Amino acid sequence: MIPIIDARPLFGPAGPSRNATDAAILSAATDSGFMILDHLPSPVPVERLLRLFDLPAETTRRLWRQKFEPANANVYRGWFPLQDGRPTYKEGLDSGPDIAHGSARIQLGDPLTEATPSPPEATLPGWRADMGRYYTAMEVLGLNLLRSIARGLKLPEETFTPAFAGGISTLRLLHYPIRPAHSFIGVEAEKIWVKHQGREVDLVAAPHIDSGFITLLRQHGVSGLQALGRTGDWIDVPPRPDSLVINFGKLLERWTGGRIKATMHRVVGAGRGAGQARHSVPFFFEPAVDALIAPIPALGGNFELFLYGDLVWDAMMKFVEFEGLDHLRPQKGQKGAQLNV
Repeated sequence: MIPIIDARPLFGPAGPSRNATDAAILSAATDSGFMILDHLPSPVPVERLLRLFDLPAETTRRLWRQKFEPANANVYRGWFPLQDGRPTYKEGLDSGPDIAHGSARIQLGDPLTEATPSPPEATLPGWRADMGRYYTAMEVLGLNLLRSIARGLKLPEETFTPAFAGGISTLRLLHYPIRPAHSFIGVEAEKIWVKHQGREVDLVAAPHIDSGFITLLRQHGVSGLQALGRTGDWIDVPPRPDSLVINFGKLLERWTGGRIKATMHRVVGAGRGAGQARHSVPFFFEPAVDALIAPIPALGGNFELFLYGDLVWDAMMKFVEFEGLDHLRPQKGQKGAQLNV
């Protein structure tokens, strides 16, 4: 079972209630690597963010990344379209910190700090402001989670947080439509079909471990998310109203000397041409591009120092949305840094 934790004490004063929440969060983080935070109403109804997918194709095409539309300048932020013949079938948009904090967070010359393309205000009134409010709320929650984990590990409360000042967190909007038959052509069957509850279903998102620190995921009513249990079975992570699914990435596992667990997870559909379209809104809580990540002696970590921007770029190049773009951002840190994630 995925633990369900009342998040309200995280935002309250020190005391027995917050201590109990800290203990529950640490237990989940060091055991299953997954948890559900309950009693977290969205600062913005998620439907307002997902209005983006109601726009016509000619409007969203203007937001496409350069890989898919060479005339566009945006490389890292922006829209990725549906692609046939791939193991997963999704479209969506990645937004960066400027969506909440404005142009001061844009640094020219580095795709990791480029501007987020958005539809014109007249086309989708209030959408960018809604995105900004949601982004800011997730940053606040992310910092509170880091403080809770530090307290649980008996570390100073602010052990992790300085690296996240000026962070480059990503707010992603995702749409998984019902997959048409032609989109499966060219995909090896073993990469897309699995058995679930006695039926053959498609993998909406292939099994993977997030590469970063903390992922805060709002599901939107349609089930399918599963986490890999310690016994090797897949555990359903059902959508719950006013809740977020929290999971931890490889970098936080490394940073905590293996204490925090990064857990394999996947998303399954209902089978060929069946089920419902699925939407989700993950927020990948990330440090600053030039944050230097070093081992914490009290936790016994053993890895070479690295700049976060170097590692995340290396990790992203392994995804289909970024294949072939390695050369667009040279590493800035030590050449000997271990960047395998």
